[in-house]
Amino acid sequence: MARFYADEQFPRQIVNYLREMGHDVLTVQEAGKANLQIPDPEVLEFAIQDNRAVLTLNRIDFLKLHYQRPEHLGIIICRDDPENIERVAKRINVAISSLETLQGQLIRVNRSSPSE
Repeated sequence: MARFYADEQFPRQIVNYLREMGHDVLTVQEAGKANLQIPDPEVLEFAIQDNRAVLTLNRIDFLKLHYQRPEHLGIIICRDDPENIERVAKRINVAISSLETLQGQLIRVNRSSPSE
């Protein structure tokens, strides 16, 4: 299973579902960095130092960081789906399940169609 670092805006419910699936997820809040307005490059650096892939909803900034710091341990950019939080967690799990490593990977997890 994967080791993730969920940035500050990442939905806690998705974190909980990923944990139920067996993933090791540390949140910014649990790392003692909540409400500190930590810049995204520092979020990525913390994840790298702690051997974790980043979970984020922040597409624009983390897409740029992916190209600036390609040695990261994975960046998973999601679209929030408040209608079905569990589905987002399942889509993350499916997106990474066939990968040997997340290192250097940029993974986009989009909203699913309502019929999924």
